[in-house]
Amino acid sequence: MKKIIALLLALVLTLGLVACGASEPAATEAPKAEAPAATEAPAAPEAPAEKKPEDYTGNLVIYSPHDPSPLEAGVSMFMEKYPNINVEYLSIPTGEAIQRIAAESENPQCDVLWGGGADTLAGQVELFQPFVSEHDDVIGDAYKDAADMWIGESPLPMCFIYNKTLIDEASVPTTWEGLTDPALKGKIAYANPAKSGSAYTQLCTILFSQPSLDEGWALVDKFIDNLDGKLQDGSSACHKLVAAGEYVLGVTLEKSAVLYADNPDIGFIYPEKNSAVPDGISLVKNCPNQENAELFINYMLSLDVQKDQNVSWKRRPVRSDLAPEGLCELSTLDLGDYDFAYAAVEKTNIIDKWNDLTVG
Repeated sequence: MKKIIALLLALVLTLGLVACGASEPAATEAPKAEAPAATEAPAAPEAPAEKKPEDYTGNLVIYSPHDPSPLEAGVSMFMEKYPNINVEYLSIPTGEAIQRIAAESENPQCDVLWGGGADTLAGQVELFQPFVSEHDDVIGDAYKDAADMWIGESPLPMCFIYNKTLIDEASVPTTWEGLTDPALKGKIAYANPAKSGSAYTQLCTILFSQPSLDEGWALVDKFIDNLDGKLQDGSSACHKLVAAGEYVLGVTLEKSAVLYADNPDIGFIYPEKNSAVPDGISLVKNCPNQENAELFINYMLSLDVQKDQNVSWKRRPVRSDLAPEGLCELSTLDLGDYDFAYAAVEKTNIIDKWNDLTVG
């Protein structure tokens, strides 16, 4: 009996414990923290839509010493691509163009000087403002200003052009010294270096062809005497006068001489100790139409225009990715030691001395 009672008590205690356990609250999982709501990054501002060629408007004024045909061809190509830009150009010798830009500096009228020897432009950098072309990577350092004040657009070797009906080809000089031959007195067409950038380069080429500047000036003095007081205002007149039979021989640029390659009466040679200073193109300081001016410079250095100027007008391209057609390689010419820095820095003194020799 005692055993039964003990068993009953144990059973009651066990049931009580179970009941107590069942009465405790069930464990619950801690609520998961909600992830912070994702926030969108602020939208980047949309890049302005790229302008189409017809979206460019306004004006553009160009001064250029180039011959009319390549000048008009280049401008026409630009106007065809940018039909809503009104383009005006003035064809004048480099010296006159520089003088006009200087005189207008307080109220610039011109946007771009297209042409003129880079040595002349380098001596007048205060008239220009820096510009790096989008074609900079295909233009060698020798053909652009270190401070980006001018960009070469066509290297220009010099030539002697002659009229075969007036001179035996065996008598045509092949050196700068040959220009002092008494048989050619008064018969050489040469532009005034004070007005023509290419004539200035030719003058410096003569100076640098000699062992010293003193000897160079002595040669120039003899050359001046052989000109017999006859000077042209612009370089383009020289080849035209020879072709017309008014002069036996002229000092001119390759780009002009090669235009007569198919003329049986006209010949040309590259003189020894030559130079190949490039024509340049510059953005005029504080020009009124800078956006259009930059468009023009980039376009003149583009592959299409450089190729057309070469094929159509025999202008030597400056781009390293475009081989010249119809022209010899520069490496085949006898290029002298042209002191570009001296020609640029000393231009005023050189021209003053030239004037003293021609007037005096």
